[in-house]
Amino acid sequence: MDKDAKTVMATTDTTTIAKLASGRSIAPVVDVRNIRKNYELGETEVHALRGITMSIEAGDFVAIMGASGSGKSTFMNILGCLDRPTSGEYLLEGTDVSRLTKKELARIRNQKIGFVFQGFNLLGRTTALENTELPMLYSRVTKSARENRAREALALVGLGDRQDHFPSQLSGGQQQRVVIARALVNKPRILLADEPTGNLDSRTSVEVMEIFQKLNRDGLTIVLVTHEPDIARFTNRQVIFRDGQIRRDEAITASMVASEVLKTMPTIED
Repeated sequence: MDKDAKTVMATTDTTTIAKLASGRSIAPVVDVRNIRKNYELGETEVHALRGITMSIEAGDFVAIMGASGSGKSTFMNILGCLDRPTSGEYLLEGTDVSRLTKKELARIRNQKIGFVFQGFNLLGRTTALENTELPMLYSRVTKSARENRAREALALVGLGDRQDHFPSQLSGGQQQRVVIARALVNKPRILLADEPTGNLDSRTSVEVMEIFQKLNRDGLTIVLVTHEPDIARFTNRQVIFRDGQIRRDEAITASMVASEVLKTMPTIED
């Protein structure tokens, strides 16, 4: 074996050992292979996804972009186990979830995936704390543990002093923080955010991205759908969809730092 080959093997072994020691999965968090999704619309067959192949590693922060009808929302629904591909494979941490039963998919959604939507989907008659606890009602978590984890999640997004407030008593930005806290309580392996800043003003949008960047620095894998180029610049990878295909997939070498951008923006009172 030549010297270069030995060097490559040594580097690979070192990387593998480091991942095992840190508890990180060697397999990508997301690995999709030739995913296709077709819909029947009357007598017409719509090809929403046309052979998508990509992987997302642990710790990635990915922006999915594209015009309306490009396939990005369909792709996110498949990533979130809310829909099945017509063909192809979707491996989540090495498990082919495209072949799981509805019950198994529900368990995956509850335990491994956190969701943040543009429409907050909060229950109006329950407090921020109770809204945050909701995903744990389907897990084997005691009442006291649910409350403690919900409080920790709310504190993480800066709402420790608003846990007893109802959604109507919170600003749009605060409601989105509750949604993020709710997505975190079951300690997901990946966070999926669909236009999370779409209903927010400019400063609040950057504040939300500051939370996402902190979570990503702490090791959480995040996939974000956005139509706003300025928001995408806070991530570290940009994937452009068009006509159901990936047209561009590139790293963002100089990501914007939300905490620094906020210093340059005027304060908006809640």
